[in-house]
Amino acid sequence: MNLETLFLLFIIYSFLGWVMEEILVSVKEKKIVDRGFLIGPICPIYGCGALLITIVLAKYHSDIPVLFILATVLGAALEYFTSYIMEKIFKVRWWDYSHDKYNLNGRICLKTSVGFGLLGVLMIHFLNPFFTHLLSMIPNTILQIIAIILAILLVIDTVLSFSIISKIKKIGLTGAKDATDEISAKVKELLKSKSFFTKRLVDAFPNLKIKIKDEVRKIGNNIEEGIQKIEKNRKNKK
Repeated sequence: MNLETLFLLFIIYSFLGWVMEEILVSVKEKKIVDRGFLIGPICPIYGCGALLITIVLAKYHSDIPVLFILATVLGAALEYFTSYIMEKIFKVRWWDYSHDKYNLNGRICLKTSVGFGLLGVLMIHFLNPFFTHLLSMIPNTILQIIAIILAILLVIDTVLSFSIISKIKKIGLTGAKDATDEISAKVKELLKSKSFFTKRLVDAFPNLKIKIKDEVRKIGNNIEEGIQKIEKNRKNKK
């Protein structure tokens, strides 16, 4: 496969992943939700997983059990790594499997990992041949133009999305009690009032958890230091 085909497969699978998330979460929440890390209708983790499986595991095409196991492991590793990195960067837990059986630190769980394995087999045996055949029917020049346009839109979307998410880190907290859930709800409420794009981001991840215990403790320490300074000044005046 050439670079244009690989990139367009990334876009296709990112879009299909978004559609799947929309359906599954909407059914679970019993309302229409807007899923995705980016503003556009794509979930890049699915596109990345699809490319990894395509590039790394295609050679196991004829050995379905091995393909399934490796796709399961690869998908789980990608999801765990993505969750960890995003949380470290944005101080936000984007998804949480803590209430699911057989989870690892709430970042991955058995049922989703097995789902990645099944999707990997389906992709290698059916979806990849289908989509690559469709893309091969498009003249190479047009294929390149489409890829360039989508790449530009993806870059713009990524920059805008990162700008929106950065607002999460700038929200101030006004309290010193250790109540993560309560403060997380307040943060989401504040975010929804900021702008359309920020509202979309919060609606996309209704169960996001803001890791703010350290920040709350800092606020508490600042308050305590302030009280100590006031007491010290009073003593000095005496």
